Amino acid sequence: MPLFKLPIIDVSGLYSDQISDRRAVANQIREVCHRIGFFYITNHGIDHVFLAKTLAEAKRFFDQPLALKNQVAIANSPISRGFEPIGYQTLDSTAAPDLKEGYYIGVERDETDPLVQANTPNHGPNQWCALPGWREHMEQYFAQMIKLSMTLMQGIALSLDLDETFFEPMIDNPMAILRLLHYPPHLVNADLSQLGCGTHTDWGCITLLLQDEVGGLEVRTSGGEWISATPIPGTLVVNLGDMMARWTNDYYQSTPHRVVNRSGRERYSIPFFFDANYHALVECIPTCVERDRPSQYPPITAGEHIMAMYRKTYAASAV
Repeated sequence: MPLFKLPIIDVSGLYSDQISDRRAVANQIREVCHRIGFFYITNHGIDHVFLAKTLAEAKRFFDQPLALKNQVAIANSPISRGFEPIGYQTLDSTAAPDLKEGYYIGVERDETDPLVQANTPNHGPNQWCALPGWREHMEQYFAQMIKLSMTLMQGIALSLDLDETFFEPMIDNPMAILRLLHYPPHLVNADLSQLGCGTHTDWGCITLLLQDEVGGLEVRTSGGEWISATPIPGTLVVNLGDMMARWTNDYYQSTPHRVVNRSGRERYSIPFFFDANYHALVECIPTCVERDRPSQYPPITAGEHIMAMYRKTYAASAV
């Protein structure tokens, strides 16, 4: 691995009453997102004990026998929620199925929700496992991630010379997914095409990743080198997805990454995917279009984009 390291941004200034403090953080976001689109955040406002508890709750689910996990199998959900077994997803079409198991949790919506009544894809109720207190904790974590994502989106708006509220009408009813992941140890003699998580870019706006101390996340630089996103206590890893790259006319980067668990230990991580409202129109932001850099993408709704990605990476299973 090269010595290049992912940058660390102290985001406490985003909570300041002073616009100068918020702009100072936004300037750092701009530089990093244009260069690589991957960074750590510190002083994000979420207690480290709560973060540790969330990882422990993920482990508590995955430690159950397969028969119990299959009671909430994703195959039983019409909106792709619940448990996915090892090999269910293939993020890199040139590689073997991913060596990981997961659990999908989205925005909880019942039959009275207008988007559910309209049969909007991937909108509806979650499947919840029966472990005592498990649902309650995950719902608390989900709510914390929504708040933090909203704050970061304000910072991203500032970083693009926009009003802080620019994205608000497009993210006030977001497609957000919390995904619990468990990676078994990678076999030393495994086929080279076998990865814990295949090389890919994320699909949406921003991803907030909570990872344990084991490591295994690798990020590809523009020069094609792989660098390790080494776990740093108390931080979250933030990366941009394809939707944000599209919004910014590729001024901001959606960077390829992968997971290979070479530690010989079990690895747990929890990405939170924050995406725009299903019907939000994603078109190049005015500050990212110039005479010598015209818009490279036609407008698309956020929902159309996300559903196309689901179909692509879950081709072997019905979505």
